[in-house]
Amino acid sequence: MKFKKQAIKDPQPSMNVDGLVATLGDSIISDSKDKTLCAGFFHLNKTDAPLVYTYDYEEMKYIADGEFIITDGSGQKVHATVGDVLFFADGETIIFETPSHGTGFFVGQRKPL
Repeated sequence: MKFKKQAIKDPQPSMNVDGLVATLGDSIISDSKDKTLCAGFFHLNKTDAPLVYTYDYEEMKYIADGEFIITDGSGQKVHATVGDVLFFADGETIIFETPSHGTGFFVGQRKPL
């Protein structure tokens, strides 16, 4: 078992996207060599520009705080709030926006950051 107390409060590294206050970091990583899972937190603060992110892995995200407006490549748009869960497939381009701030807890099948 691995345990990380109050992982939501850990400082996360910047995603280094100009003009955005967006952070993403791994809190716990599995020990599997062929199907590694990474779990952690994604934080986004309100900005004038959205965060456009193309997944090269599969991920599930639980909205833990705040809210997101999320649009996929087909134009489907959802207003995700605390308690909502999303799945993003490998190859999908997703647009993240927030009217104030949002925090998502994610589990992704990818290599550690």
